[in-house]
Amino acid sequence: MTKTHSNQKTINTKPYIIAICGASGSGKSLFTQNLVHRLQMQCADMLVLQEDRYYRAQDDKPMAQRIITNYDHPNAFEHELLKAHIEALVNGQTIDYPEYCYQTHTRKPDTQRITSSSIIIIEGIMLLAAAELQPLYDLTLFVDTPLDVCLLRRMLRDTAERGRTIECVAEQYQATVKPMYHQFIEPNRSQADMIITQGGDNQAALNVVTHHVQSQINLANQQ
Repeated sequence: MTKTHSNQKTINTKPYIIAICGASGSGKSLFTQNLVHRLQMQCADMLVLQEDRYYRAQDDKPMAQRIITNYDHPNAFEHELLKAHIEALVNGQTIDYPEYCYQTHTRKPDTQRITSSSIIIIEGIMLLAAAELQPLYDLTLFVDTPLDVCLLRRMLRDTAERGRTIECVAEQYQATVKPMYHQFIEPNRSQADMIITQGGDNQAALNVVTHHVQSQINLANQQ
């Protein structure tokens, strides 16, 4: 954790939206889980959206073409749908939350009906690279982890959860993951309100973020 900004918005009648960004394997999910656990003690009305649920549907493409898609480029995500869903939740509407299948490389036919919450946490690699999403955030966090650590975590995750081989993960990392990180993710690091080092278990950062969000909740309740 290296810096904070003082321009965060205050929680009011609309949901308070937190964006957690960083490289693949940086510890975003763990930080999100730890933050949710802490905030639930103060506010159980919480929702987590994952950017990778918004990979574009590729039903119209053959499998050979789906496999070579650059999933680490901003264009791989349907950010316009994510934006529409965030705006719907802000307005108190329900959304049909998509599900993505990493074996078929396209969306599943089923969706999950979700209602809005007081706090919405969005987690993903390209959240700061998507200019259309940035005005929607109230607080932005960047989980900053050395890339060699990210690669090891990605290998463990993708082989265990996504049915991929170590060779395949390493090849993709060199071909797209690392170059896209330097092109799209790292340059937006400075836009974050807070930079989180030491991964998802950074207790000092969790304390600061939890205290900040709780203070915004308390301030909103007084209005």
